[in-house]
Amino acid sequence: MEKHYIIFTDLDGTLLNHHDYSYEDAKPALQKIKEKNIPLIIVTSKTRKEVEILQQELGIKEPFIVENGGGIFIPIDYHKLKIKNCFTKNGYRVIQLGKSYEEIRQFVEKVKDKFGIIGFGDMSVEQIMKFTGLPYEKAKLAKEREFTEPFLIKDESLIPELQKLALEEGIKITKGGRFYHFIGINQDKGRAVEIVINIFKENIDKDIVSIGLGDSQNDIPMLKKVDIPVLIPKPDGSYENIDLPNMIKAPYPGSRGWNEVILKLID
Repeated sequence: MEKHYIIFTDLDGTLLNHHDYSYEDAKPALQKIKEKNIPLIIVTSKTRKEVEILQQELGIKEPFIVENGGGIFIPIDYHKLKIKNCFTKNGYRVIQLGKSYEEIRQFVEKVKDKFGIIGFGDMSVEQIMKFTGLPYEKAKLAKEREFTEPFLIKDESLIPELQKLALEEGIKITKGGRFYHFIGINQDKGRAVEIVINIFKENIDKDIVSIGLGDSQNDIPMLKKVDIPVLIPKPDGSYENIDLPNMIKAPYPGSRGWNEVILKLID
């Protein structure tokens, strides 16, 4: 049976460089992906609006997974896929795995003073710019959340106690490249990726081979669900402590390492 690749990729520190958010060094691989009509599915802690802007820049219109698996967005006319358990919104068929942002924020309001937490909902756009290095327009889009809350905490030793309280409310904590995130207990990148792989398998009569690329702890669930997991090193060249069968370690951080591995895998 003919092989059909699907690529799932994290953004910050993976396709996008950690410091400047550039994907310049990945352009040769991105071009090859387009030529071969390989679905490039973004799997990120970023918001829907942030991903829409990036997809426009990349010139793609593919399904994507936002806010650490909180929601799967599939363009309404995408390959006439048959999809179960979805609703229609903003031109997408949406599968929601996470809690609503309102529910997450109710919990944040209860605990933020006691634990010294500041979430995106508490920050001005200017503060988000300062903490992320994003320009104004992109920082503004980062605030428009639907499922999760990124946050900073003064004393990281309090995370276990905070996690215990969060679980009582159906919320868990995951750590990304820059922030901790409050997310619904029923969501993670892996669960969302598994759903998307199954949608492709049910709709396409080809041998699906999934590739997943990530660099941080919250990418582990995604990397566990794909056929070929790719671990991108941190900016200092070290790797997250992950060991999976078939795992490839990219030789360079960010878009340069991403490019090198993808070109080898799909050529």
